[in-house]
Amino acid sequence: MGGLFANRWLVVAASVCGLLVGSGPILIFSSGVFLKPVSAELGITRGDLSSAVFLAAICTAIACPLLGWFLDRFGTRRVMIPGVLLYALVVAGFGLMETKPAFVIPLIFALVGLVGAVQTPIPYAAVVAQWFDRQRGLALGIATAGVGLGVVLLPPFLALLINDFGWRNAYFGLGLAVLLLAGLPVALFVREPPALSRVAARHTDRNLTDSLPGTTAAQAFRQWPFWALTIAFFLGVMAINGTLTHVIPLLTDRGVSLQQAAIMFSFAGYAIVGGRILAGWCLDRIWGPYVAICFFAIPMLGIALLGSGATGIVPLIGAVLCGAGIGAEIDLMAFFLSRYFGLKAYGKIYGVMFAVFNIGTGLGPALSGLSFDRFHSYGPIFIVYEVALAITCVLFLRLGPYPYPAAKRDDVSIVEQKAAA
Repeated sequence: MGGLFANRWLVVAASVCGLLVGSGPILIFSSGVFLKPVSAELGITRGDLSSAVFLAAICTAIACPLLGWFLDRFGTRRVMIPGVLLYALVVAGFGLMETKPAFVIPLIFALVGLVGAVQTPIPYAAVVAQWFDRQRGLALGIATAGVGLGVVLLPPFLALLINDFGWRNAYFGLGLAVLLLAGLPVALFVREPPALSRVAARHTDRNLTDSLPGTTAAQAFRQWPFWALTIAFFLGVMAINGTLTHVIPLLTDRGVSLQQAAIMFSFAGYAIVGGRILAGWCLDRIWGPYVAICFFAIPMLGIALLGSGATGIVPLIGAVLCGAGIGAEIDLMAFFLSRYFGLKAYGKIYGVMFAVFNIGTGLGPALSGLSFDRFHSYGPIFIVYEVALAITCVLFLRLGPYPYPAAKRDDVSIVEQKAAA
């Protein structure tokens, strides 16, 4: 049994399950399913609800650096087990939203945002990166593909729940899903490599990751690659998420039913899964910036198709292309951080970068909602998104070689030797 639970691929499998009900699939990608029924019952506009999502994203951004500090200090497992349980409760709290008193909706979104930091890819990527070296790109790609599975499975499932039981009960069921799909796998399988845990046990006055190679957080924040990556991923996620979260209302505006729109949107989830695994496989073989440029150029075409006003299969293709781009983005961020800054302060560095990234995650949907409220069209904001994606490609070209390239020996032994050094 000990050998089974020490299998590093079980850590990856648990990460897939956990991220299936992560903050991205629940707060961002499933918001389009709830957008019309919630706004209709509560008497608020799409822009109002999208702005509440932005508030949650801001709160997650505030919490992410603190989460990163806790991960480096105490380890993923000790942080995540209580965090996931609390996250399940606050997600179920969405079902209690009312417009009176006025603070209820902002309070619930703020709580989900703050607690939701534990269900971002940060803790999962941190522990997966510790277990893998040569296959790190693929392992991270598979682990973070859980977000794509959430995009595939959650919107159609939630659309059924909303149609049969109402949007409030759909949120209650979503909280239960977090307990089953994230809480149980995390408790059973998510843990640090044994050697790293042994070193931490001998040096209780140090951070758990101090024995691993890498730069300190302060050093990383003074380097060009950190800011280039931070700006690139912020602009990229703002553009792609801002488009994808409004695909369902965009389709229903063109006469597609909610259930059909949710099913069509799920194809973007398949693209996210495929994009992450393919990007991870490529990252282990090709210089990362080249991979990044390719996967950020693809959604530029997707946004153009969605903004064309065409019907039929065209918006479906556009959503799939956007899904492929956002699919690679999280994998790219997690991989680049480990290669450019190492693992010593991985949680802190990732926490700060993801905080900025998460602002873009919420800003995009809010801008799209405001564009629709003001212009009754997503066209103007889609033009802004195209420019933002072009800038990201230029930033990736300025990155240099990896300071912490993959070793040419077995993954687990490398981690153990580094931890024991």
